[in-house]
Amino acid sequence: MRKIFRDVLKLEEAIERIYKFYRPIPSYEDKYLLEAVGRVLAEDVFAPIDVPPFDRATMDGYACRAEDTFRADEVNPISLNVTALMEAGVEPKVTIRSGEAVEIATGAVIPKGANAVVKVEDVRTRGDRIEVIRPVNIGENVMFAGSDIMRGELLVRVGTILTHREIGLLAACGINKVKVYKKPKVAVISTGNELVQVGERLTNGKIYDINSYSLSAAIIENGGDPILLGIAKDNREDLLKKLKKGLELADIVVTSGSTSAGAGDLMYKVLDEWEPGVIIHGIAVKPGKPTIVAICDNKLVIGLPGYPTSALTIFELIVAPIIRELSGIKTERRQILKAKLAVKVFSSEGRRELLPVSVVSSAKGYSVYPVTGAYSGSITSLAFSDGFIEIPEDTIMVQSDQEVEVKLYSKLKPSDLIIIGSHCIGIDLILSLMRKKNKFLSKVINVGSTGGILAIKRGEADIAGTHLLDESGEYNLPIIRKYNVKNAVLVKGYLREQGLVTKKGNPKGIKSFEDLIRSDVTFINRNKGSGTRVLIDLNLRKLAEKLNQSFDELIKKICGYEIEAKTHTSVAVAVATGKADVGVAIKSVANLYGLDFIPVRSEEYDFLIARDSLDKEHVKLFIETLTSQEFAKVVEEMGGIKIYERTGEKILV
Repeated sequence: MRKIFRDVLKLEEAIERIYKFYRPIPSYEDKYLLEAVGRVLAEDVFAPIDVPPFDRATMDGYACRAEDTFRADEVNPISLNVTALMEAGVEPKVTIRSGEAVEIATGAVIPKGANAVVKVEDVRTRGDRIEVIRPVNIGENVMFAGSDIMRGELLVRVGTILTHREIGLLAACGINKVKVYKKPKVAVISTGNELVQVGERLTNGKIYDINSYSLSAAIIENGGDPILLGIAKDNREDLLKKLKKGLELADIVVTSGSTSAGAGDLMYKVLDEWEPGVIIHGIAVKPGKPTIVAICDNKLVIGLPGYPTSALTIFELIVAPIIRELSGIKTERRQILKAKLAVKVFSSEGRRELLPVSVVSSAKGYSVYPVTGAYSGSITSLAFSDGFIEIPEDTIMVQSDQEVEVKLYSKLKPSDLIIIGSHCIGIDLILSLMRKKNKFLSKVINVGSTGGILAIKRGEADIAGTHLLDESGEYNLPIIRKYNVKNAVLVKGYLREQGLVTKKGNPKGIKSFEDLIRSDVTFINRNKGSGTRVLIDLNLRKLAEKLNQSFDELIKKICGYEIEAKTHTSVAVAVATGKADVGVAIKSVANLYGLDFIPVRSEEYDFLIARDSLDKEHVKLFIETLTSQEFAKVVEEMGGIKIYERTGEKILV
């Protein structure tokens, strides 16, 4: 049979080819009840006995013949002779005749001749006799044999995931063992010289092995049993050794990394040493194109890309359904939600893109936001998303407000508080302090100040963090009014100290923006549209005017002006690692990375709040926490954020 090598397939074609070479065949095992919790039942289970196995009393009282009580009332009670006492768990040796009763406990066997139980509160005792003051019907306060479960009745169907409910039902019938699907054993191998085991110390150029843990967790969630084989170095011998061990110990082998066509990527070469070896190398999806599938020793080996989002996305689409089939879990269709895109999205033509998104609801329905940083190397793009949308191969742009289908990872949970806008550590601190007083579910979507303002305008958010500097030199309010927002209130937040950041000791002696045009200084800029970028360019325009130059002439002299970082943290990391000599960031981040800080300006970080949300419990608590002494103390200790006289002031937009 011809080997398929590096032939990029559509997703549907890839799945079809896998099942052509490999058929998942489940296997089974017997397990004691407590060992079977969470496992999938492999056969129908029928009741071997009646439950209850005898007629039993459901109340404390007196077992009797119902016919003897029909005329009873408080004025004319019926007198019955009490002949015995019946406790639970005791076999009765008496027979009830007309005019007789037996005192009986809840759960005790109903003696022969009795067909009802009079509750203890409906009788008056008179020595060895009782007076019944309320009649009972035949069968009243009696559970008859087999009334709960009848012998031969189907108890639990094949394919059921056994929980405490099913375990209790099986125990009631005396069943102590059941046949369940075996959990498929899945060997997990991460590859790469740059990987370090979680818990060990990181050195420069190294990263932690994320995939072994995230993939193992995903295997467990889908009914499998992961076997972690550790990290394989980028050499044939180590990789081959771990693959052989995986094939020996497991039903399926899942690797991550070393799958693309680079010189250092050995996976497809090693896997092709088996027969038939590699059957797929490349799937036309983004993320996840360099996926490898091979058949080795009649077992399935799937080589996932090394980037976490790519690896987990392909796992979800291809590996998870196979594990679920082997473990007996019904592969249900993922819940699909119709929503509208909040922002315009661009995609790569020729590959289907699986874009992680976050979902918010408003009066007009659901809206979705692409998760910030949603690229294949970002683990947060999955952790912070509710699901994903598929962008077809022939689509390069999806317009905002266009309806899309969201495939949810799990049931969508409504949030008590939705914050969309520019991210700040101050928001995280406020939410942390709020949770000490009130447990709640919040959703924070970081799309920048402008995105937050528009989200408030559309009614999608309760709060938007914003720090946009207008050309007039005023923060936030002029820009909010330019966007014609009418349904909100601006609550003044706090001051964030922004400045130039350099390595400790400021080795280049940088004092101001004028030093950026020096030939020995490398700058790291912020992304266009950010408040910090506006601040940078305002200062550079002033410098250009001072030096009698055009702005374009000036920035050509700045080494690194065209290199953009999307966050304050990215700027700090670039400076701390020596990729740049200087950048502009907030002081709290500079403190975190041990950098020197040269103040430039305190920016006003404010909160735009929807009017309809002002009366919400958690919005009130947010404002209360913002203006609290506790928050002021925390940010003072952290440094870089200052509460001031306008904090908490409300301005009608």
